[in-house]
Amino acid sequence: MSKYHQIIEFIEKEIESGKILPGKKLPSIRDICKIFNCSKSTAVRAYSELEKNHIAYSIPQSGYYLAERRQYTENKNGLKIADLSSASPDITLLPYEEFQHCLNQAIDVYKEILFSYTEPQGLKPLIDILEKHLQDHQVFANPEMIFVTSGSQQALDILTKMPFPNGKDNIVVEQPTYQGILMAAEINKIKVIGVARDFKSINFDHLERIFKNGNVKFFYTISRFSNPLGLSYTKEEKKHILALAEKYDVYIVEDDYLCDMETDPKADPIFAYDTSSRVIYIESYSKTLLPGLRLAVAVLPKLLINTFKEYKKWADLNTSVLSQGALEIYIKSGMFNSHIKKIKKLYSDRMKFLKKLVDDINSDAVKWHIPHCGLFAGIEILNGAKAQNIAESLRRKNIMISNPNQFYLKEFQDSRFLRISIARSDEKTLRTVIPEIIKEISGATKEIRNIMEL
Repeated sequence: MSKYHQIIEFIEKEIESGKILPGKKLPSIRDICKIFNCSKSTAVRAYSELEKNHIAYSIPQSGYYLAERRQYTENKNGLKIADLSSASPDITLLPYEEFQHCLNQAIDVYKEILFSYTEPQGLKPLIDILEKHLQDHQVFANPEMIFVTSGSQQALDILTKMPFPNGKDNIVVEQPTYQGILMAAEINKIKVIGVARDFKSINFDHLERIFKNGNVKFFYTISRFSNPLGLSYTKEEKKHILALAEKYDVYIVEDDYLCDMETDPKADPIFAYDTSSRVIYIESYSKTLLPGLRLAVAVLPKLLINTFKEYKKWADLNTSVLSQGALEIYIKSGMFNSHIKKIKKLYSDRMKFLKKLVDDINSDAVKWHIPHCGLFAGIEILNGAKAQNIAESLRRKNIMISNPNQFYLKEFQDSRFLRISIARSDEKTLRTVIPEIIKEISGATKEIRNIMEL
């Protein structure tokens, strides 16, 4: 056995014996070199492999630490549960130590206003930073158009209930779509109209009819890496949606929650093509940074600014100054770009692994739709097995799959699609559970065929 593999085996045994606990530091590179009489490059290679497999994580100028292993969690009976339902990021990637440093700095920098009310629009130094950050995504906006909200959900809640300049009342959503917009509309008693979006595209003919006759205030869309199916629109599709919105005086709310994970430099948001000021652009920091940070940015057309500001003011007076200050420092320092580079590679590698894995498993019961990056892949179930039944059966086997119905309006619920999240599923987990998922669907399909033959 090579020195490289000996080091990995040694660390794994130390973990299994409880000598190294989650969050605690692993032996230093220098110590490993002494123990195994090896070169620094060999030790670094072994630790890099541990980091790649999410057993360890590194902190610059500090060393390597044991990660919390929560790709598998435990239920009340102590049984392991594989989580393919979570939309929250892999906790081994969350920059706790770095962001804590930024929080401490923010306390010093903003101590005079921490406990005072500030502008509902957001902290000016952060808005100035976000103006430049948004330009990286081809979102060019003046500072007065930029609002910092308490997560993207607050922005959606405000937009759902506030009046729009077109004087219309209803909203249109893709089907399936993010549950948060459905709940915001339901709570605020706003009529929601659905339009089917599948793995081919959105139904443009239906969309145009709705825009023309549906009294539509805005169309909510997740233009890339959609939740739940992981879909992204092409450039032509984005322009087509925008042209329809302009023709029928409909606003677009573009939820670009995973824009920082995009690996295609030519993939621009709908906002980039907007020349008539009708796209509201939203970016969240929950999926790429820290879910509990509860910060997002909304870019608004000028006609909506005053109304949005008034609604936001009476929703929370102002977003947390401490969180805003820490994010400003984190982005300005360059740590954010470094963090994004790391997670972008990890999730794109994970998607590539998933694609290779399913390509190696032949089954006529399923068709996979795997994007080049993002958090979600879609399963299209063929030949009659019902997604809801499959999800429930897998949960009984401790494989957690999201309830597919939560992404649909009742009249659109479709029994063919399942969402697979790779957010907290490393390669080892995927290698174990994906064959089980395919087996479950194939078994259900076979059972249906047997019943039909009786």
